Amino acid sequence: MSTTYQGFTAEERAAMKEHAADQKKAARRASRADKAAEAMRDVLAKIAEMKDSDRIMAERVHAVIMASAPVLEPKLWYGMPAYALDGKIVCHFQSAEKFKSRYATLGFSDQAQLDNGTMWPAAFALTEVTPEVEAQISALAKQAVS
Repeated sequence: MSTTYQGFTAEERAAMKEHAADQKKAARRASRADKAAEAMRDVLAKIAEMKDSDRIMAERVHAVIMASAPVLEPKLWYGMPAYALDGKIVCHFQSAEKFKSRYATLGFSDQAQLDNGTMWPAAFALTEVTPEVEAQISALAKQAVS
């Protein structure tokens, strides 16, 4: 029984195109301060474009991460809000709608200092951001940059 490679989905291709456009836009910015301000505007604009449930969660995640780990710089990554340290993505929010998933995701890259033994979670499903979830996100963000 053979399966043939079907290539990337339309959503994956769109995300890659967004990432390339984001990279080109970032490269054209002048100063570091301009880059940071523009990146923040881009992230907030992307969050504002999301559908209600994803937008509400993304706004809360953004606020918690910025308050808990202010050293992280917001930026777009594959068209989604992400947070970087020294230019490297540490964590990102992925809306449920982006890839037609039943839940949004808060993911962490290998740059995040979340190591716990020989196996630990690197992504978390989000269906709602409650005060308890905010506390968990805050703790993860702080640990990720420790």
